[in-house]
Amino acid sequence: MNAVTPAWVRVRLRTAPGAAAALALLVALTACLAAAFPRALDRYENAGLAQAVERATPPRTTLTVYAQMPQGPDRQREQALLPSTMGRQHTKVLGTIPRPLVADPGQSSYGVVNGTDLPVPDRWIPRPSGLPAKIRLVAPSGLTEHSSLRAGRMPRASGRVTASTPDVEAAVSAATAKSLHIEVGSVIHVPAVSGPALAVRVTGIVTPREPDGAYWSTAPLLRTPALVQVPSDEPEPPMYWLGALLLPSEAAPALLGTVGTPLRYWQVAPETRALQAHDLEGLKGAVANLKSGPGLVQVRAATDPATQVDTDLDDILISYGRLSSGITPLVAVAAFGSATVAAVVLLMAGGLAADRRRFELTLLRARGASLPGLAGRLLAETAVVAVPAGALGLGAALLAVPEGRPGYAVLAAVAVTAVACAALPVRAVVAHRAVRVHGPREDTVSVRPSQRRTVAELTLLVIAAGAVEALRRYGVSGSSEEAGASGGSGDQLVFLAPVLVGVIAALLLVRLYPLPLRWLMRPAGRLRGAVGHLSLARAGRTSVPAMLPLLALLTALTTAAFGGSVLAGVAGARDQAALLAVGAEARVEGTEALPAGLSDRVRRTPGVRELAEVSTDYLAKAGTDLTRVPLAGVDPASYASLATSTGLGAFPERQLRRPADGPRDPLPALASPSIAEMFGKQPFNVMLGDGTDVTVRIVTVRDRTPAVIGTSFLVVDRAGLSRETARTNTLLLTGGHPDAGALRRTVGESASVHLRSEERAQYVDSPLQSGAERVYAVAVAAGAGYAVLALLLALLRTAPERAALLARLRTMGLTRAQGRRLLVLESLPQALLAAAGGALTGWATVLLLSPGIDLTAIALPSTTVVTGGNALRTDPLSLALPAAAVLLLTVGIAVSQAWWTGRKGSVRELRAGDAR
Repeated sequence: MNAVTPAWVRVRLRTAPGAAAALALLVALTACLAAAFPRALDRYENAGLAQAVERATPPRTTLTVYAQMPQGPDRQREQALLPSTMGRQHTKVLGTIPRPLVADPGQSSYGVVNGTDLPVPDRWIPRPSGLPAKIRLVAPSGLTEHSSLRAGRMPRASGRVTASTPDVEAAVSAATAKSLHIEVGSVIHVPAVSGPALAVRVTGIVTPREPDGAYWSTAPLLRTPALVQVPSDEPEPPMYWLGALLLPSEAAPALLGTVGTPLRYWQVAPETRALQAHDLEGLKGAVANLKSGPGLVQVRAATDPATQVDTDLDDILISYGRLSSGITPLVAVAAFGSATVAAVVLLMAGGLAADRRRFELTLLRARGASLPGLAGRLLAETAVVAVPAGALGLGAALLAVPEGRPGYAVLAAVAVTAVACAALPVRAVVAHRAVRVHGPREDTVSVRPSQRRTVAELTLLVIAAGAVEALRRYGVSGSSEEAGASGGSGDQLVFLAPVLVGVIAALLLVRLYPLPLRWLMRPAGRLRGAVGHLSLARAGRTSVPAMLPLLALLTALTTAAFGGSVLAGVAGARDQAALLAVGAEARVEGTEALPAGLSDRVRRTPGVRELAEVSTDYLAKAGTDLTRVPLAGVDPASYASLATSTGLGAFPERQLRRPADGPRDPLPALASPSIAEMFGKQPFNVMLGDGTDVTVRIVTVRDRTPAVIGTSFLVVDRAGLSRETARTNTLLLTGGHPDAGALRRTVGESASVHLRSEERAQYVDSPLQSGAERVYAVAVAAGAGYAVLALLLALLRTAPERAALLARLRTMGLTRAQGRRLLVLESLPQALLAAAGGALTGWATVLLLSPGIDLTAIALPSTTVVTGGNALRTDPLSLALPAAAVLLLTVGIAVSQAWWTGRKGSVRELRAGDAR
């Protein structure tokens, strides 16, 4: 770097403003995508963790610290329950919460509660089964701040309250007052340890300000009474009401005089918005620390030596961790693929720029330019454009995705900018190490690969084979126990498996590319006209550096095909799970026989194409041991058509028809594997729900069937059943999109309606799953976009040369039509190779990697039971569309250039000595 460099940069930017603008756009777009990815991933993961905690509800997520009453004189015990003591301890408890776990002081609380629910003798409180109601006395903190007064006034403590205080005031929630018939002024008598009962006068009825918040929902009894069943063998177990009376915190010592054992409690509600998914291990460690570690020691020091901490938050975090561990590796595969494609395109842009300027750089080296000086000038020239573009892309990413950690976004943008800055200087230094005036020919057909290149390609082949084998054997997560590794670089190599397959295929195609050109040259030379022979000769004269677009195209197309197959697999898994849950496009099912004529009305509903009537008996018992098995009576013709159209256990209609010989012959039955294994192929008796029986014999075994949801069933011809059992109680509908509203209006209250589309809509269970889908959608779009970009860069690189060729050939009599054919045929070999190779490589990638990829975690809720998994499958559209787009774009650009060149003059192109 010297003083000449600024002048050099200014001249270069003025000479090629278009190239500088294209580089800036490429860097800005790539930096924006790279910086937005980690922040978007943080947002999806944090939203998924917050949703998991919120869905678990406060009774499970709140950390409840509780302690028995301390031993000692009554005065000391009463003092321990006063707000001054409890509040001071509450502050210390909040201070012991270790990071990254954060407490929500607004929803955290403390107080005193009866450990035993107390039956009250007041007969005006409802007694559903004749049992007296029970009351739980609670003296919570912050009652006034967390509730609104509906009637009366807030309870107060008059003077000093002790264990012998005869009466106190209390408030109740509006729901408790309604269910227990409590009014303002009501007096409830709570049994005391000795002497008369404690009289609790209700002075106010309150409504929670945040009924779903941790203050009211950690112990739902505070706001909602419960109707409790007493364990009993009776058909209708006895029940009693259980409600809470809310005392002022100053009246807590009164609980010492009741027969219920008082407990002190401190409730610590976690701040949901402060939970960060990247701190998941720290959060689990913090909860474990409080439950049975040094944190518990600190809590006991602040409260009582016998204090215990109870919460299910650790189980929730572990459950979320399982979901995340199933989705994150799949997202990493998409991220590594897109990052590799972007890096290849950036390197390709630098390589093409160096190839375009090879005569200029050769001349500079011949005139005495040193390699460090040349590299410094090229670096400064590129950095002036790339650094501001990278900063602009980073700023756009930070604005577009305001959530997430900024550090990783900055690192990603810096990495993109660094690659963009270094691509041109490094390529130039490698290509111009030696000073020479005339370089050797670098035609694709004539140049033979060097030994170094062969060794490098073989090394890459071994690495790719290892990555593919690791993914197939251990799965996409790369379990350290199974793989014998601890993750890290090993897992990253597995994530790169799809990209490595594409790179290996690209290198193989680059080696094979000259062969068809050599084979076609001789037949083309015998054809009339020079266009065919000239186009093949031009395609063979493509320089080796110009083959970089093929590498970029194949890598991008492989990434797009893999991502598209993942998205199609997710959609297919949800469709199949919804079909298994419903049995058809729609299911109309009643507890009793359906009304007469309903089948005909449903058949006329918009969107219904076919209908199968089913008589389902869930009370049927098979065999001598009367094993409960669901039995479906069907019409063989319509049901066989339904099973074929849905793909659930298709069978020939004739196999299920009732024998024509007579009713004494066993009914043919279609059975599940479990039932078939239990009864074999011998006839056996089935007791039906109406008391009749029928003899059946299993002739067909299928894993699933539309009529019965589950994996245990019998299906027979209902013509062989009793009249009562054969009555229709289920309708299975097929069609495009049955109208849900019209269908429910037609059915009315006579039966329930379940639609496959509605069932499928419930399968996006977490923002982490929807976020992973969006990441793959962006990866597919990015792969296709970078493929188009690589093609455009390659064609624009050779555009001046092709324009000069057309201009010179037109002086020799070449027509415009021949010029168009020449450009199209010249560009087709690489485009055909990239399109066919991309489709074939995408298919091979999915085929090779599908055994190690299960889409269940990203496709279905964690509560859905799946048998057999959801393996990755090839999506034809994801293979065909990008390949067809490459071909169409190549032909379109060639035709457009020929048309544009023919419209303008050829003086500039015909100037001798002008560098192209």
